[in-house]
Amino acid sequence: MTTPNGPTQQFRTARDFLVQHAHDYETAYEGFAWPRPDRFNWALDWFDVIADGNEKIALHIVEEAGEEARFSFDALRRRSNRVANWLRAQGVRPGDRILLMLGNQVELWEVMLAAMKLRAVVIPATPLLGPADLTDRVERGRARHVVARPEDVAKFTEVPGEYTRVVVGGQPADGWLGYEDADGAEETFEPDGVTLADDPMLLYFTSGTTARPKLVEHTHVSYPVGHLATMFWIGLRPGDVHLNISSPGWAKHAWSNFFAPWNAEATVFLYNYTRFDAGRLMAAMDRAGVTSFCAPPTVWRMLIQADLTQLATPPREVVAAGEPLNPEVIEQVKRAWGITIRDGFGQTETAVQVSNSPGQLLKPGSMGRPSPGFVVELLDPVTGEPGASEGEISLDLAAHPVGLMVGYHGDPERTAEAMAGGYYRTGDIGSRDAEGYLTYVGRADDVFKASDYKISPFELESALLEHEAVAEAAVVPAPDTLRLNVPKAYVVLAEGFEPGPDTAKLLFEHSRAVLAPYKRLRRIEFAELPKTVSGKIRRIELRERTAQDASAEYREEDFR
Repeated sequence: MTTPNGPTQQFRTARDFLVQHAHDYETAYEGFAWPRPDRFNWALDWFDVIADGNEKIALHIVEEAGEEARFSFDALRRRSNRVANWLRAQGVRPGDRILLMLGNQVELWEVMLAAMKLRAVVIPATPLLGPADLTDRVERGRARHVVARPEDVAKFTEVPGEYTRVVVGGQPADGWLGYEDADGAEETFEPDGVTLADDPMLLYFTSGTTARPKLVEHTHVSYPVGHLATMFWIGLRPGDVHLNISSPGWAKHAWSNFFAPWNAEATVFLYNYTRFDAGRLMAAMDRAGVTSFCAPPTVWRMLIQADLTQLATPPREVVAAGEPLNPEVIEQVKRAWGITIRDGFGQTETAVQVSNSPGQLLKPGSMGRPSPGFVVELLDPVTGEPGASEGEISLDLAAHPVGLMVGYHGDPERTAEAMAGGYYRTGDIGSRDAEGYLTYVGRADDVFKASDYKISPFELESALLEHEAVAEAAVVPAPDTLRLNVPKAYVVLAEGFEPGPDTAKLLFEHSRAVLAPYKRLRRIEFAELPKTVSGKIRRIELRERTAQDASAEYREEDFR
């Protein structure tokens, strides 16, 4: 039962306001106020409330071979209660850290809900991690419990530490508890204390594109409540069927496979595959009746290599996040589906900060305007003052954005640096036009100078992707005695094109045709792009490779 001014009603009022004004950005931005309860447990105060007796589908999982599983809201409420009671019997206590390493399977959602109910802290981890990464996570995260798949059990023989081991499925190995024993636990759950809004709930290791992964701490409000903004960006409504392609273990999975859709009382739909097949994915989307779809740029770039008209009923809403989406991809999807992909910008540290929400005027290349609840400033790169037309994308801390991390766990110096001067600094550079629209320029570490001109790798990569020969590209600075640096592109070719001087010549000609002289590509190398396990391009590795070995590159001057 909810009280008129209780945390559930506060949350519902804010949620309903954003749903009501989903196509009216100005009203939503000006009128939205974060709910700020002192005590809040999203699993108990929101999910269980909307789930009690609710037989609508909360989670729908389709396997590559065709098997399907559907779970109602009420079934997940009851199943997570059993898991919470069983985990408590195994010694899980409030504040304990649980390293959760599962695939897209129902148990992942059960453990997430159960851990919240217990006030335990979840450390999500992708199953792609090996023993060295797991050791780092167990040690720095101070994990006291591990939940993993049978195929990953052997990895933990090399991970030292005293922690409870739980295996999901299969015959439990030595020293491992069988998750299936939770089926016999009580279905009614009673919390053993109140959940304070600022109690820790999640510890996320970032993907480490430039350095050792950071450990981001979120609370019982910063992600559950913060992702009201993400719900608004996607345009989710009660009853929607939402598909988000994201690997478990990364923040975007929690964004759009957990909090945002269930904030909206929508169905989470998953299609599990071992190898990406655009045709089969679209067939699954049609069968499930997907109404909203989110995918990272890598997936969008693979999709446009296929015949998009295979999808008989395109989703109402389509969005992209993770890295900026190139204009050529947006245009191809619009031609095929009659709908425009809307960009959003956020980080593991935050919910979506800037976005093109439904109903906004879309400007080519722009990632939109600040999300409701966020005051976004551009800090001058020299003075650090706000109000720059181009500068570091930052959040005004005086506005107390709920959807922002507590800080970097165990690293007060890095936290202080990120929060210096009353602003949370993202490390990303953007520009703002007269109407408040923001355009992504690049990571502060990625933007470079050539002949005293500032170069945005993203702009050059977008230009390259306009050519039919290019499937993916990454631009980095290459040392040059005259210009200091020149732009160099690492290119992954589309099917039907072969690496070699003829293709390099085509791409240099394309570069000269579409880019200003000071921006055009001077060097090209055909190679696979190194990526983090979350799929982001490791430009730092490409910069190092460029500085050490130029033997495989083609130079523009060779084709004059």
